[in-house]
Amino acid sequence: MDTPVQEEPLFTLDYADHRITVLGTAHISKASADKVKELLASGDYDTVAVELCPNRYNSLVNPDMLANMDLFKVIREGKTSMVMASLALGAYQQRLAEEFGIQPGAEMHMAINQARELDYEVVLIDRDIGTTLKRVYASVPWWKKMLVVSGLMASVISREKVTEEEIERLKDGDILETTFAQFAEQEKDLFGPLIDERDRYMASKLEEAVSQPGQKRILAVVGAGHLQGIKNYLKEYIDSISVDDSENLNRSRSNISELEQLPSKKNWLKYFPWLIVGLILFGFTMGFQRSPELGWEMVMDWVLINGGLSALGALIATAHPITVLGAFVAAPLTSLNPMIGAGMVTAGIETWIRKPSVGDFSRLRQDTTSAKGWWRNKVARTLLVFFFSTLGSAIGTYVAGFKIFEKLVN
Repeated sequence: MDTPVQEEPLFTLDYADHRITVLGTAHISKASADKVKELLASGDYDTVAVELCPNRYNSLVNPDMLANMDLFKVIREGKTSMVMASLALGAYQQRLAEEFGIQPGAEMHMAINQARELDYEVVLIDRDIGTTLKRVYASVPWWKKMLVVSGLMASVISREKVTEEEIERLKDGDILETTFAQFAEQEKDLFGPLIDERDRYMASKLEEAVSQPGQKRILAVVGAGHLQGIKNYLKEYIDSISVDDSENLNRSRSNISELEQLPSKKNWLKYFPWLIVGLILFGFTMGFQRSPELGWEMVMDWVLINGGLSALGALIATAHPITVLGAFVAAPLTSLNPMIGAGMVTAGIETWIRKPSVGDFSRLRQDTTSAKGWWRNKVARTLLVFFFSTLGSAIGTYVAGFKIFEKLVN
């Protein structure tokens, strides 16, 4: 049974003794927050589901979470890029708050706070933002990946006013979708992991929740742009449900597990870095066989180009001189070992020399709303050191490699 409500996009599906109501909200609308409050005050629900993953939920209820970040752990576990992406998304959100005096996600705050007051269960139904970003990144050809990265970073360094068109997009989607909106419209490859997969994921999470004891009447609060997709997937589910809740639960969990899988590299791709290393070492061997002078000349090219470009990247990030030197020394060595990158070394040195203060962590969210802030804040600057020195070393590997083989051919 579908029950549309005119004020805010909403539908209700009843089956057996279950009821799922999905409210499509505008993430920047006070009216949406008021509608959430009105529905929960009716007493018709026992569970509240929100379009958040655990990371985004923690950021929402604990805005100072980044202040407690263990920077060394982030670097060691290879989560630097993920933290930078999260900061970029947060920066875009902060720009909206500053320019329009609005705080995106007010309806999510309302849903969570009301659920706590009424002692309702709160269920997080969106997929982890890191998984979504990785699947988005993996969905496009390698030569388009830079468009994805540049689109994300442009939201940080751009100081242009947010347009009315972007505001309209936010009324239907969320911060994540709006950031990639221009690419999602042009690239069908992005639509799947960014929107359709999340529709299916959230529908499956609702199916899982409603199959749990004591969670028969659920109000789900999602962006209006996800409403139709979730509705279609829920209808498919209802058309195929079993009388056995445990069977339905297992099927929902199977869908969730499938959509949480990180994209796996093609078999040959995982060996590609080692292939590059093998070719470089082969080049050195051939050079020394021809003459020691040629061999050492190739080694010098490798060190100067690879180390020089990595050091240049560290300089662009305004790293400490010792860090710049560390980039120059480390990059030629780490490029011959795919298990460790130059950025891990340079970020570690920068953190050790310029240890971020408590104030740097506490100001991180605010500082990263501007390009200058990224270079001024010691935490953000360390992330930039990681990024640019890694990028420089990667470019240096190919430039030096081509130069080595050019000398062999000549």
